[in-house]
Amino acid sequence: MINQAVAEIDLSALKHNLAIVKKTAYQSKVMAVIKANAYGHGMYQVAQALIDADAFAVARVAEAVELRDANIKGPIVVLAGFNTASELTICNALELDVVIHCEQQIELLNRANFDKPLTVWMKINTGMNRLGFDPADVTSVIHRLELNQNIRQPFKLMTHLACADDMCSDATANQVTLFDELVSNTIGEQSITNSAGLLAWSYAQRHWVRPGIMLYGGNPFSNKAAEDNGLKPVMTFKSNILAIHRVKKGQSVGYGGAWIASKTSLIATVGIGYGDGYPRHASMGTPVLINKQHAYLVGRVSMDSISVDITECENICIGDDVILWGNGLPIEDVAKASDTISYDLMCGVTERVPRRYIEVN
Repeated sequence: MINQAVAEIDLSALKHNLAIVKKTAYQSKVMAVIKANAYGHGMYQVAQALIDADAFAVARVAEAVELRDANIKGPIVVLAGFNTASELTICNALELDVVIHCEQQIELLNRANFDKPLTVWMKINTGMNRLGFDPADVTSVIHRLELNQNIRQPFKLMTHLACADDMCSDATANQVTLFDELVSNTIGEQSITNSAGLLAWSYAQRHWVRPGIMLYGGNPFSNKAAEDNGLKPVMTFKSNILAIHRVKKGQSVGYGGAWIASKTSLIATVGIGYGDGYPRHASMGTPVLINKQHAYLVGRVSMDSISVDITECENICIGDDVILWGNGLPIEDVAKASDTISYDLMCGVTERVPRRYIEVN
């Protein structure tokens, strides 16, 4: 019996999902996004498993340093680029690819004195309005980057899609059209699509695709499950039953007495809580899986435990495994019941939860 939460990471499922990416974007190179500790799955272990990816992408320089320190070779793209001269020096020394998205970064590059040039991605703001050069400035920025001795030529070009998960929106088509117009006379390799863009907007696939959530077996579309695209869940978040209580009609369960039994009920206490990353805001009725049977959350989520109604379940015992999401219970179902997204749940699994790495053939 385990007395704590565990995140079981299926590396074979991870490799399977990469194969789906490669099949879907067969003419493109794959930049596997492993930022935020690989969406909570463990950055180093995921990088090792995804050795067939053409590059890795992280958000920050510190994440790239961690990968290099772990002897991860090959291209690593820092999506937010560098913010200081010292970070720029680190990027050059570790041969990192950097994303340039603002004037300050160009000024830092102009002042640098490198023996070898950097591989640079120029990011263009086509509608996300988060990072990237404004369309009106793109022509002049391209010219300046072409003349910069610290940049390996030709530099590369990217943008980020804001609404690719909404097939009814015109935003993606407008972004792609604008991007094409802005870079029509530039020869560098291009990248546009994230997971949603890769799956739903195939014409936007260019030299590189940047899958994130789909690698981990999540679906970027709120109305679909991962298996709809042949993806397999990589993380199975699980714990076990600590206690079973018979609660009489009219009695309450948990803090604040938020749930009151409408009939005599059998309630299991599960060793998982918001201290482990289970969402505190999960609504009553959120499903869990016990011995292939669905049970449902009752009462408020505590730091170290939740309560679930097992009245309608059969042969449930103290010590039985409880799957919170993953194998057999799509993370999208839990995310919907918690009014959030699968990314949030994956990234929210805390450090006190051990990751157990398996490979199922």
